[in-house]
Amino acid sequence: MINFKEGFVTKIIRQRKGLTEVKVKLEGKCCDAINFDGLTGDIAVEDKVVLNTTAVELGLGTGGKHFVLWNLRHHFVNTSKSGHIMKLRYTPLQMKFLSVEEQESPYHTDMQNTDLDGMPVIIGTLHSQLPPAVATIKEMDSSVKIAYIMTDGGALPIILSNLVEKLKSLKLIDSTITVGHAFGGDYEAVNIYSGLIAAKYVAEADIAVVIMGPGIVGTDSPLGFTGIEQGEIINAANSLNGKAIAIPRISFKDKRKRHFGISHHTLTALSKVALTRSVVTLPEMSEDKIKVLENQFKEREINTKHQVEVMPNNITLPVLKKHDLKITTMGRTILDEPEFFKAAGCAGIYALRLIRD
Repeated sequence: MINFKEGFVTKIIRQRKGLTEVKVKLEGKCCDAINFDGLTGDIAVEDKVVLNTTAVELGLGTGGKHFVLWNLRHHFVNTSKSGHIMKLRYTPLQMKFLSVEEQESPYHTDMQNTDLDGMPVIIGTLHSQLPPAVATIKEMDSSVKIAYIMTDGGALPIILSNLVEKLKSLKLIDSTITVGHAFGGDYEAVNIYSGLIAAKYVAEADIAVVIMGPGIVGTDSPLGFTGIEQGEIINAANSLNGKAIAIPRISFKDKRKRHFGISHHTLTALSKVALTRSVVTLPEMSEDKIKVLENQFKEREINTKHQVEVMPNNITLPVLKKHDLKITTMGRTILDEPEFFKAAGCAGIYALRLIRD
């Protein structure tokens, strides 16, 4: 199930807090690898390392990089932290964190709350929806506090996301919360429900944005994809008296029929999994494109179950360019798929409208 190989570090490519990218000589070839410094310690040239090569050998979307599982220079690694909540439980890589809910946490009393008091909760499915949502909000009102909640539907370490690092440096995200087995946020939470409460009462956010980290699991089957969590998070937000806003996954360039127009990921999450009502935001677009989406919504009875809002959005694309956020979705750029990014921005516009109202 797991492929391990030994190699030697030949070069440090770049470093940032908690993560080091290296070149490793592996079976006579030079390969890229990632070292999570908090998990496996520091790394240097000439270190002999054990790599997890599984995903690269399968051709999966890890960016063509291996992961350092152990640095043989270290006889032990001790990253002692307080807390008793284990993530990656009962695996050789289980690790402890101080979650906001624990009795030892300074936020334990805050976490007795169970009501979001109408806080807008923007819910997406792809990590690339995060920048347009938060950048649009901050462009319209920089005083609004945004908490990003990263679920464990994609990458588990938040530090893997270059986007989150940049968004925080640009002050487009105020705080991060990692829930479930995701880890490394400013705050750790046991599940999405307590993560939402932490956004409201610990991070003191005005708006929460909930999207998985980089990488989504898909299987070309009706239910076998991690983006299905969008429906579950809609239910969670509404059950806590929040205001759920769903970002639809839109594409007019994807050659796969199941992702053309409104992706089946969105349609399934909204029609099969979401048991409560959300607002689904769409940007204004050409008549022929709107017709495609209307027919898809009608077929799945989305308009009956949810509130669909179509709105103008001339903010999102310019603000992404302003901040030099060169993001892509499935390898396609903002110019290729403007509706995809505008839809996420529309969710931010609608969230601000709720706050002002």
